[in-house]
Amino acid sequence: MNSFWEGRNVFVTGASGLLGSWLTEELVRRGARVTCLVRDWVPDSRLMEPASLARVRMVRGELEDYACLLRALNEYEIDTVFHLGAQTIVGTAARSALSTFESNIRGTWNLLEACKACGKLIQRVIVASSDKAYGSHDILPYTEDAPLQGRFPYDVSKSCTDLISFSYFHTYRLPVAVTRCGNLFGGGDLNFNRLIPGTIKSALLNEKPVIRSDGTFIRDYFYVRDAVDAYLQLAERLPGEQFVGQAFNFGTETPVSVLDLVGRILALMGKTHLEPRILNEANHEIPKQYLDCSKARRMMAWQPSFTMDDGLLEAAEWYQEWLTRSGAHKASLGGLSVMR
Repeated sequence: MNSFWEGRNVFVTGASGLLGSWLTEELVRRGARVTCLVRDWVPDSRLMEPASLARVRMVRGELEDYACLLRALNEYEIDTVFHLGAQTIVGTAARSALSTFESNIRGTWNLLEACKACGKLIQRVIVASSDKAYGSHDILPYTEDAPLQGRFPYDVSKSCTDLISFSYFHTYRLPVAVTRCGNLFGGGDLNFNRLIPGTIKSALLNEKPVIRSDGTFIRDYFYVRDAVDAYLQLAERLPGEQFVGQAFNFGTETPVSVLDLVGRILALMGKTHLEPRILNEANHEIPKQYLDCSKARRMMAWQPSFTMDDGLLEAAEWYQEWLTRSGAHKASLGGLSVMR
């Protein structure tokens, strides 16, 4: 660990989310003075644990509120911004495109405009996009020069996030870089409609896991601790000339189908007798998405530190502890049977 973050004033949007809570924790551990933008009070978020809250500054507000963003950046003399805040659930976006566009698109230009207004302070801005920004392509894996052609509401919001970010770089020379990651997973994600937390919870409760698609969709899955490392490494290179105005894919480059992933989780947890229920109800989803991360390897010498199995096992241990703490467990809750 180097001293790069010691004493830096860092602003994190979406700090109560999966990536935001882990990133905030690591920034604090490295000595940064972290200010978090939080819209809703989410008691189950890792950020809301007393030990975490005591070490950060909290701004209650929304990305749609430009005045709030400007005040926070200015008053706390922020030099580094991690823009992670967004509506991230594909199904929610399909049900309410307007609220998704408000938070993800308007929220992005509001934040970047506030960064521009505080240009004498801001040294680096990392904007979280997504592999969904690419939309559907016949040629895979995605490289960073693939067209951004989202079609469904969430995908479109991320395509726009990308384009707005680069507009602020090319027009105003704002020191922005964009990340495009695969599907993040890890302890702390309590949206059990997502595949990995839902499957782990079902396995711990000895229930059949639910697959909402037909099971054939192919994705990258990216452990949150590796994502934190990628974000920090990229931020430390800004505002270097080679990195500003650039997008970087981050992931494991090991695409897997939904059915295969569920089977892998059940095997690791010793619960192969639980036959998944396939609902085949997924809509507004792209059948195949996975990333080429050679640019990050080439320019940053970056690679993930965790194998898929290591990440899944750590996540499963976190969920087991959470179920016990929360009282949500049943009498049938058993320990993990780790297959290595």
